[in-house]
Amino acid sequence: MILVADSGSSKTDWLLTTPQQESISFKTTGLNPYFLTEKEIAKVIQDQVPEMVAYANDITEIYFFGAGCSSPDRHEIVSNAISQLFNKAFISVDSDLLGCAYATCGHEKGLCCVMGTGSNISFFDGENIHDGQHGLGFVLGDEGAGTWFGKALITDFLYGNMPADISEKFDKEYGINKEIVIKNVYQKPNANTYLATFSKFVSEIKTTPYGQALLEKGLLEFIESNIKSYPEYHRYKCHFVGSIAYFFAEELTELCHKQGVKTGKIIKQPINDLMAFILKRNEE
Repeated sequence: MILVADSGSSKTDWLLTTPQQESISFKTTGLNPYFLTEKEIAKVIQDQVPEMVAYANDITEIYFFGAGCSSPDRHEIVSNAISQLFNKAFISVDSDLLGCAYATCGHEKGLCCVMGTGSNISFFDGENIHDGQHGLGFVLGDEGAGTWFGKALITDFLYGNMPADISEKFDKEYGINKEIVIKNVYQKPNANTYLATFSKFVSEIKTTPYGQALLEKGLLEFIESNIKSYPEYHRYKCHFVGSIAYFFAEELTELCHKQGVKTGKIIKQPINDLMAFILKRNEE
């Protein structure tokens, strides 16, 4: 059996192939090694998907692609955590950007963008990804991601910069104040996930002038600071993975067209395409 995982900061999608070529899917919370220790990652898997762990003796290969898995030491944290539960399996850990590239580009060259809870971009040469200067996280980066929109909405609300009717709607839906926000952002873990939960509000107000302006600003910031940082961006298709890209695909595609960016695939979850790529690669 082969187990594949695609992990963002908010959630992890798992897909397991059986000998009958059927697929079984599982979900856990995000397993970012920048925010979780080896012990915590193992506990999340054990507690949230014990039915998946029950297949441990039958799983021979595990391919994990995750946010925060961009360096050898982070690979080791995740690999060690998984091996505690699946000690008979070969384990491979790579970044979510490589998973994004496999799911969208296949073996073609292209730019691969992640736009979900966080955001990032890399160039894929058909075999390997080439990291840029991005992926700085929700404090310094995450342009156009769920955390970016969450921060923008919260600050506009608390500063009184939202139109009155939208502010009233936001208050009724979330009921936050300065103290609640400070506690969740600065005193509790997973501040990035907390901030990103507010981004769904953009969908509710995107037909308003305020919502349209906010959405355009966030998406353009990603295009300008991430995509256009590659001098030859116009030569390649730019693929997108993640909930923000998926739910605002129409607006994103239109803005990319205006900016001379050629869009390729825009998918919410790469897990199925990722599994298909790995199975095909293993057969070659």
